Order: sequence, then C-alpha cells, then structure tokens
Amino acid sequence: MRPSLRTLVSCFARIGLLSFGGPVAQIGVMHRELVERRGWLDDPTFTRGLSFAMLLPGPEAMQLCTYAGWRQRGVIGGLVAGALFVLPGALVMAAITIAYLAWGQLPGVAQAFLGIKAAVTVVVAQALWRLGRKMLTGAFPAALALVAFIALSLALAPFPVVVLIAAAIGALTAPPGSAAPTPNGPSLAETIRTATLWLGLWLAPLALLLATGPDRLAQIAAFFTRLAALSFGGAYALLAWMSDALVADKGWLTPAQMVDGLGLAETTPGPLVLVTQFAGMVAAAPLGPGGIAAAALVTLWAIFTPCFGLIFTLAPHLDRLTSAPRLAAALTAVSAAVVGVIASLALFFARHTLFPDGALSLPALGLTALAALFLIPLRLPLPAALALLAMAGWLLGNLPF
Repeated sequence: MRPSLRTLVSCFARIGLLSFGGPVAQIGVMHRELVERRGWLDDPTFTRGLSFAMLLPGPEAMQLCTYAGWRQRGVIGGLVAGALFVLPGALVMAAITIAYLAWGQLPGVAQAFLGIKAAVTVVVAQALWRLGRKMLTGAFPAALALVAFIALSLALAPFPVVVLIAAAIGALTAPPGSAAPTPNGPSLAETIRTATLWLGLWLAPLALLLATGPDRLAQIAAFFTRLAALSFGGAYALLAWMSDALVADKGWLTPAQMVDGLGLAETTPGPLVLVTQFAGMVAAAPLGPGGIAAAALVTLWAIFTPCFGLIFTLAPHLDRLTSAPRLAAALTAVSAAVVGVIASLALFFARHTLFPDGALSLPALGLTALAALFLIPLRLPLPAALALLAMAGWLLGNLPF
C-alpha cells in the first residue's frame, strides 16, 4: 500500500534535513530511511534507481530522491521528495552565505560541522557495507566493482567512461532469454509532451532573464543553465569543472571562496551541488542584496528543475526497458560498478575528513570513533547522533590548547 501524502512529506523532510556530506552520504541516508526503516523500496529497486540516476546529467542524489518519491505517489510524490531534499539545505545555504558575505569565514560553524562530517563518514561506511553485501553476490559483480573503484580512485578513467564500460560489459555478457512481460508505459506522444513541458518550464524564466535582467545576473543564469545541461559524471566532476570556470576563467570567485563554498556544501544538508547556490550568490555580490537573492533563485532553478523533467520523462519507461535481457544485464553491471563508485567517493570523503591537510587529524579521528560508537553498538537515531557530534566538534574546537 502506498504511503499517505502526509507520511511522504514527513519521510522526505527527514531525509532532506539529515542529508549531510555529499552524494555518498545522502545515498546512505536514503537507503537507511527508504529500504531499511520503511521498506518502501527493496534493494534491487533502490540500486536500479541509483544506477539510472547516475546515467543522467545532474545531481544523482537529488534524482534518486525524486525517483523514490515518484515510485510511491507518481508526479506529486516526485515533486514532494525532490523539493524537500533541496529546500532545507537551500535555506541553510542562503543564510550561511549571507553571513559569509557579511562577516567572512565562520570558524565556529566549521568546528561544529567537523562532528557532523565524522557522523557522515560512519553513515557512508555503513551504507557501502550493506549495499556491497547485497549487490556483490558473485565474482563477476565483485570484479566490476573493484575495477570501478580502482579506475576512479587512481583517476584512470572519468566516471561516465567507467559506467559506460560496465554497461557494455553487462550487455555483451548477458545470457540469452526473452523479455519479461511488463505493463505498458506512456506512449511516445505522452513522453514528448512531458519532456516539452519540463523543457519549457526550465528555460522560459531563464530566457526572460537573459533578455531583460542585469548583465551579471543574466551571465549567472546562462552559466548555470549550461552547467546543468552538461553536468554528466556526478557531483564531483561537475564541481571540478565549475570551480575552474568560476575562478580561473570568469574570476567571479577567488580560490579561497571556492574552497569555503565546497566546505559549506559538504557540511550542510541537501545535495552537494548546492555549492552552485553559494557561487551564484557570491558572484552576484556587486548587485547588492536584491541581486544576491535573485542569483540564489536563478541558480536553484537552473540546476534542479531539469532533474524533475528527466525523472518524470524517463522513469516511467525504466521497468519496460530493463525487462529486455541485455538492457537488464547492462543495468545490473552498472549497479555493481556503482558500488565501486560509492567506495571511491567514500574513500575521498573519509580522506578529506580524517586527513584535511595531508596529516591525520586527531580531533576528526576521535569524533569518527565516537560517531561509530553512537551509530553502531548504541544505535542512536541519526538526528540525535548528529546533534551530539556537532556539539562535540564545537567543544573540541574551543578547547584552550
């Protein structure tokens, strides 16, 4: 039985408020809430949705969340899930960015968020363990995951190449068989109408701004619209490209501001690409308070509206497409490779938490051990663990030595 709208709102508001630490941590929180705690999705459906989201341009965690909501209550469920995943973090990011522009760096906030990052490190490790145990059930998927992990960890190949190679291997090694019967999806005409509607919703306000808005605001709109359209490769690939463009090419942000923005995005709830909101607001600082607020709205619209359009256009066809043996095998191979992708990103996150300056941070190590104690043997609820660890991080940062 599908959940009520009220239950859906409660669940995805909780996910939005607890989704700290970038896409890997957010995927872990969603798995914990949707698969383990509520049983709304089983593991194969969850990983199929994750693999699907990773093949699309845009933030994969946001798209997975929208897909999960759509699975429960259709378009309204997807809108609720996606909006509640983004809005809490967007409000926090707006408040912090305004404070940042007014007062500069916020060391007290950074100290408190060190405890949150420690908790996120443990949540990621738990999610990786559970997904790996359930998805890597044989030598072949384990080998795909290992190769994906090595390729990404050593920067031997970019994320899209790893995923496409895994899909090709799965399709070529698929056992013969006939397609399983599936319900009919939307017609081609319906699919085109959905795609056209969302394309128009996405581009019309941005085109109006380009025609009538201030020059800097129009440039911000154009840049982030282009970024959203070409953002294949996951959040970290997008952020690397954006950082280079905004700092080196356009000069809208300094290197220090870009690093600060990435740090704030890692340690606030919501998708990691909310750093685009920070970047847009800082770039619009010469326009004054009104321009800063407008830049926040423009950036959020440009980055996240396409996510809804892609899910609502393509997700209704996913079950039918994956009923074909070769396509199903390709997606299964991608799901195995995704475990390796998550492992590489988990290593990236843990390394930046525990070794922020290249040397082991004893406070971060101690907070991570405390987080493991709270979340594994003591099984504290995640909100309580996050609050306690934020307090512990702030206290450690203010000790007189």
